[in-house]
Amino acid sequence: MLKLGAANLPRLPAGVARPAYDRARVAVGIVHFGTGGFHRAHQAMYVDELMNQGLSMDWGICGVGVMPADRRMRDALKSQDGLYTLVIKRPDGKHDARVIGSIVDFIYAPDDPRRVIETMAAPSTRIVSMTITEGGYNFHHVTGEFDFGNPAVARDLAPSAAPQTVFGLVTEALRRRRERGVAPFTVMSCDNIQSNGDVAKKMFSAFALRKDPALGEWIAREVAFPNAMVDRITPVTVPGDIEELAKRFGIDDAWPVVCEPFTQWVLEDHFPAGRPAFEKAGAQLVGDVTPYELMKLRLLNASHQALAYFGYLSGYRYAHEVTQDPLFSAFLINYMEREGSPTLRPVPGVDLDLYRRTLIGRFANPQIGDTLARLCAESSDRIPKWLLPVIRANLANGGEIRRSAAVVASWARYAEGRDEQGEPIAVVDRMKDSLMAIAANNRKHRTAFIENREVFGDLCDDPRFVQAYSEALACLHEAGARETVRRFG
Repeated sequence: MLKLGAANLPRLPAGVARPAYDRARVAVGIVHFGTGGFHRAHQAMYVDELMNQGLSMDWGICGVGVMPADRRMRDALKSQDGLYTLVIKRPDGKHDARVIGSIVDFIYAPDDPRRVIETMAAPSTRIVSMTITEGGYNFHHVTGEFDFGNPAVARDLAPSAAPQTVFGLVTEALRRRRERGVAPFTVMSCDNIQSNGDVAKKMFSAFALRKDPALGEWIAREVAFPNAMVDRITPVTVPGDIEELAKRFGIDDAWPVVCEPFTQWVLEDHFPAGRPAFEKAGAQLVGDVTPYELMKLRLLNASHQALAYFGYLSGYRYAHEVTQDPLFSAFLINYMEREGSPTLRPVPGVDLDLYRRTLIGRFANPQIGDTLARLCAESSDRIPKWLLPVIRANLANGGEIRRSAAVVASWARYAEGRDEQGEPIAVVDRMKDSLMAIAANNRKHRTAFIENREVFGDLCDDPRFVQAYSEALACLHEAGARETVRRFG
């Protein structure tokens, strides 16, 4: 067994790809918040690919963690000199292993917030990127406004407070750059939010305006926030993945990443401070990301929601199991063709029919082992951003909504906390307590769940949506998930 680390790179098995560049020559040019599985399977991989081509050696990544769970990532990366193994799992059972070397530093912010700030304030840092999840942007789902009631944000806004949140840390770094006459870095969101760059700009500007109005105005005027669409199915690493890597390749890696072969990155080319040549690693640089991100959010992400709750209630536990069931795959295709796709703009260079069929194949990959529990998590952040816009668009234009409404009903049924076999469901959501309390009344008060205006806004005032939702929830209670999928598919 070979422990992953810089000293052991030359000893890796011949079939394992590794950095072809001298990592000692790599300088930090990107600071990244949220160095989890997706970032390491996506953005860090693209940068590593460029470095393997002899490019972008001044665009090394310094990862930053701000959450308590990030301590484990700090320890794993530190023990391996920032290296980790990316394992691509193909549907035929073949695994490709590749060691990524583009992350050359990692700082756990609570350990040393000053070093985080100064690393961002350094002129050599020209991009600050983030994968902080949909909920990390701290905006209200209905109003879209920054949530100043968040206790962590309130602490950061207090006079002379030491920054703890991503908002406080980034704003302080920009303040120092402004004072020192250093041009601002670009803030690059890589999260699954429509117009993620625009959302990031609005949220960071709102925080900064409250902290220091002049600084907030400067950030809104001078800092670039390009929009992006990112895509790669990257399930949570489990102990079995670590064991399999050791068995197949003889590598002892504290935290490898597993992912599917497919990857896509569509990026708005707006980087005043410069950027790596991402297009030379396969990214698409475009003038307008919107058509691509709507395609991904409303077809891939919303379809994940469409299979997750129904599948879990039916007794499935993995995405590929549900997708390989013809009843569920037909439901997904019909949702995509008849409800999701009609809300899209034309997508340059994309065959939507091929894209939809490709999605089914990706979901059905048995090697990935993507759990339905992961797809069901944080629903109050995901469904309002991915599925409710589809419902609103189709209500406005007279389109079909039955399948989308049924998906919302399946979430409400899932939030009751027990599946159809009577087994408890471990609901994971920042609004778990309130959602489960409301869902407990689903049978007595059928529209209680969608009357939660914090999540659904005024959708409960639309008779067509209320009727479709109520019929689906009644069917879930009386006939079960499979029958509901059959009737509403």
